[in-house]
Amino acid sequence: MEFLTIFLSSLITLVSPAGFVVDRVAQNAVRSQFKSVEQLAVRIDNAPSYQIVQGKADRVRIAGRGLFPVQDIRLEALEVETDPIQLDARRLQRGKPRLQAPLRAGVRLVLKQDDVNRALRSPTVIQRLKSVGISALGREDRRRAQRYELINPRIDFLSNQRLRVQVELREAGEPETLKIFAESGITVVAGRELQLIDPVVRLNDAAVPDQVIHSIVDGIREQSDLRQLEKSGIIARVLQFDFTHQQMNLAAFVQFTPQ
Repeated sequence: MEFLTIFLSSLITLVSPAGFVVDRVAQNAVRSQFKSVEQLAVRIDNAPSYQIVQGKADRVRIAGRGLFPVQDIRLEALEVETDPIQLDARRLQRGKPRLQAPLRAGVRLVLKQDDVNRALRSPTVIQRLKSVGISALGREDRRRAQRYELINPRIDFLSNQRLRVQVELREAGEPETLKIFAESGITVVAGRELQLIDPVVRLNDAAVPDQVIHSIVDGIREQSDLRQLEKSGIIARVLQFDFTHQQMNLAAFVQFTPQ
């Protein structure tokens, strides 16, 4: 959600006087939020048109394909449509645009399975995943985890609303690897947190004890709870989350209030 926070913040600049020229200016502003873009269209709706000088916009619509928010991570599709936007006119005149009312937007995101797996082969992403995993461990376990490397990580989006993850761990200087297999159904509870359904986890084809799986389920539910964003001024609710044709589809409502 860090990227989404930065991205929504950038929408404020689209209704500043600099955005008065043409939609192309707004398109360039959005494009600058990404490392690279394959296709992008931005439209600012106003009636009457001059109200944009006062920091008002009836609606901002963004549609893009092949977007790279960071290196090696590709979004197949991203669509954003906002409600009316209102900026503080006095701050706008001083060149410091700030929302006068919360910014509300609908967001649709599509991720391709092939793009996700390509990202997982990136050294940058692998190191990031390793860092996230290590940070959740105790001090002694962190020292041990530093010695391991992730090999051949892979994710499969299954048609029955299940997700499969496979990866190998190898300790530095050792030829043997530990094969990790995990598969689970996934649903969204109350639009705000992920819940695993009938998860299965195996290490070298040996089943993981139920108490370990329960800890994983609880940890994912807590870490994915979107209510954690509310202290940063973001209210988000998931409206759609499913897997179809080897891709993940997500639709959400987001309300953003700068702190």
